[in-house]
Amino acid sequence: MLLHRLEEEFALRNRLPTLALILLLPLTTTATAAASSPGRGPGTCAKSALLFCEDFQDLPTGGASSLDWGVDTKHGTLTVEREGRRGQKVLRVHTEGNGRAFLKVDDFAPPGNSFYGRVRLKVDAFPVAPDWAHYTLVEATGTGPEIVRPLGGQYVPTLDRALWGVGADGGPTGDWTNWRESAPSVAGRWLCFEWRMEAADNRITVWFDGVPQPDLTVSTREHGGNDVDFVFPRFDTVKLGWQLYQGDPTPSGYDVRIDDIALSTTRVGC
Repeated sequence: MLLHRLEEEFALRNRLPTLALILLLPLTTTATAAASSPGRGPGTCAKSALLFCEDFQDLPTGGASSLDWGVDTKHGTLTVEREGRRGQKVLRVHTEGNGRAFLKVDDFAPPGNSFYGRVRLKVDAFPVAPDWAHYTLVEATGTGPEIVRPLGGQYVPTLDRALWGVGADGGPTGDWTNWRESAPSVAGRWLCFEWRMEAADNRITVWFDGVPQPDLTVSTREHGGNDVDFVFPRFDTVKLGWQLYQGDPTPSGYDVRIDDIALSTTRVGC
C-alpha cells in the first residue's frame, strides 16, 4: 500500500509542469492577440523622452479637453469614446461639410526644428465629390509662411479614388498635395501613420503600418508645388484631426478615430 501511494505521488508531480503549461497557454495566446489588435499598441505614454503624448486612457468619455492640448473646431466636434470589443478610449473627430476639428499641440519646440510623429487613425469614409476634394489630418505650423501637411490627400476624379499625399499651403510653394497612386486612402481600417520632419533639407518622410512610403517623400527641391525651395517654418504647433476644404462634399459628414499620438526626437514605431 505504501509503495502504491508513493508511485501515485511521483506520477502527479511529474504531470504538474505539463498541467501548468496547458493552463498558461490560453492566457499567452490571448495576450498576443490583444497586442496585435487594430488600433492598439504598447503603452506609448509610459515611455520617456517624448516631446508630447496622448493616448486618451486617462480622460473621461464625452467632450474632449485637456490642460495638455487645445481644440480647434468649426462645424466639428471632438469627443472621447470607447472603441471596439476591448473598450479602449479613442478620440472621435466629427465634422459636417467642409468643417474642421483638430486636437492642437501648442508651445511645441522640437530641438533643431526636427521631430518624429506617430498616430493611429481610422477614417470612416473619404470624399467622392466634388472633384479634387482635399483633406488634411496632420498639420504643422510656426514662424514662417508654409503650412506643412505631413498627412492629407485628395479625391482624384481621373482615377476615381482618394489618395494620400504630403502637402503644404500659404508659402512660396503654393497650395499643393503630392498624392501618389501607390498610397490609396482606405476607409474603415486602422492605420498606424508615422512621419519625420528633418530640417536639414526640409524633408518629410512617412511610414504606413511601419512600412516606408518613399513615393510620398518631399524635400527642399522635390515637392509638388511651385518651382522654388520648400522651407519649413520654425515649428510651434502641431494639429491632428480632420479638415475638408470644399463645400457640399459627398458624404456630407466625416468621422475619424484617433489614438496613441506621440511626438519625439526619435522614431517611436508602431
